Amino acid sequence: MSRPEDFRKDFPILSKGDYIYFDNAATSQRPNEVVDVIKDFYENSNANPLRGLYDWSVDATERYENARKTVADFIGAASTEEIIFTRNTTESLNLVAYSYGLDNVGEGDEVVISVMEHHSNILPWQMVTKQKKAKLVFLEPDEEGVITEAEYKSKITDKAKIVSIGHVSNVFGITNPVKEIAAYAHEKGATVVVDGAQAAPHIPVDVKEIGADFYAFSGHKLMGPMGIGALYGRKELLEKMRPFLTGGEMIEYVTREDATYAELPHKFEAGTVNAAGAVGLEAAIRYLQKVGFDFIAEQEHKLTVRMMEGMKKLPYIKIYGSSDPAKHSGIVTFTMEGVHPHDISSVLNDDHVCVRAGHHCAQPLMQFIGAGSTARASVYFYNTEEEVDRFLDHLAKVRSVMGYED
Repeated sequence: MSRPEDFRKDFPILSKGDYIYFDNAATSQRPNEVVDVIKDFYENSNANPLRGLYDWSVDATERYENARKTVADFIGAASTEEIIFTRNTTESLNLVAYSYGLDNVGEGDEVVISVMEHHSNILPWQMVTKQKKAKLVFLEPDEEGVITEAEYKSKITDKAKIVSIGHVSNVFGITNPVKEIAAYAHEKGATVVVDGAQAAPHIPVDVKEIGADFYAFSGHKLMGPMGIGALYGRKELLEKMRPFLTGGEMIEYVTREDATYAELPHKFEAGTVNAAGAVGLEAAIRYLQKVGFDFIAEQEHKLTVRMMEGMKKLPYIKIYGSSDPAKHSGIVTFTMEGVHPHDISSVLNDDHVCVRAGHHCAQPLMQFIGAGSTARASVYFYNTEEEVDRFLDHLAKVRSVMGYED
């Protein structure tokens, strides 16, 4: 049976001092295997992929395309042509909005998202609906953070052209019913976009089983390097879309007057690609598969139960989202009576405890729950019960540091 200690040794930063890292929803830590493969790429295969006929370039191309195959298999894509490498989830969602949304949403149409979305899945659709004189419709969760069947069936109408939904909320940690939402959206003739940034590191993803037409995620949240992400798109949709960026590599032929674009997936990958990032992402996926989603779910649940039970003993703490720890995906968002979330984070930092504070790039959700900002503790499989206990001890002292006598 695996234990977090079996994996912590693979993460150099976790052995530096006595820091407790509970900001995994923002970015995860990197194991040696990821760092080493990036170093190896630059030391042994550093050449521009797809452009050279010499050995180093051929090797770089092979490693880059092997990474694409690994990503395709990881999320259940039908082929590597359906995988576009981007910088992150944000770029992926913008690509869909600009290259698909602007050409397929018209005046009077509707784009449906949820109030829980990260800004990355709100701003692109605000842009599309404003430019096309369409309407942006928001799904709202119940008190447990759940988007009910009645809610999405009342909001997704025949006017909906696009439904874009986060797979897992970065504030509540709730896993949205994306499969059911996608099925209903397709009945109404809408295209379904899924923001998988918070899901891919924690749960198995099969884009075909979910029914996603587009699916986006970032490498850095699942132990890969920053600056690399992936967008899945159904081939028949990608083939009809115009490029998001133009320039080198994404073309087949250029004259003074015109150009023909390269085949998928390169049509959407203009310029020199982040090949080292791609092979780093591949290494991260391999490591994630070695750890196993079963262990990740088990460990996150164990830690979340312990954390929420401890926090409920502090009467001045309010936890947001479901009362069921199993529905938090390792994310516990909270406020403390009389103490601003930024002060919570600052005081905890003095004790080497790292938590997030602010609006978490989800200001419409903050407005919906009536909180200007919140604090967020998010765990991953390499965190321990002892860390949770230390966090709770330090948390219990925050108000006294701020001058309260409890």
